[in-house]
Amino acid sequence: MGVITYSQEFTSAVAPSRMFKALVLDSHNIIPKIVPGGIKSVEFIEGDGGVGSIKQTNFGESAHIKYTKHKIDALDVENFYCKYTLIESDIKFDKIDFIVYEVKFTSTDGGCICKMSSDYHVTEGVNLKEDDIKQGKDRAMGLFKTVEEYLLANPTVCA
Repeated sequence: MGVITYSQEFTSAVAPSRMFKALVLDSHNIIPKIVPGGIKSVEFIEGDGGVGSIKQTNFGESAHIKYTKHKIDALDVENFYCKYTLIESDIKFDKIDFIVYEVKFTSTDGGCICKMSSDYHVTEGVNLKEDDIKQGKDRAMGLFKTVEEYLLANPTVCA
């Protein structure tokens, strides 16, 4: 099994504490509200949101996927850092065994930078191309922008 790492960086006009809370700590409440057609619910099936918890995301009828499960591997609330692993999905991956994500928010003047890395643990003998994961990267960027717009329009949310 090989590991292929992709990194991306986003900037936002929203403070890191608010982005971290919306995308990590309170995502089970925020995300279904602001992506109503795409995500039906996000729920903890094990734990309460801390390290070791397992969170299941249930997608809407129009999505090509029904659900995903992520396990929280590390969580540092004070430094706005989270590491989690995609451990299950209703879609069988033929090239990827699992994916480990790391997200870190840092302060900038009037906002934040979000650094995200994804470690794709690739099935032995498989060659993973960037096009194979482009859709996931595009979705992550879309969700990030949707949350940012929601927080900018609602300054008391996650404050």
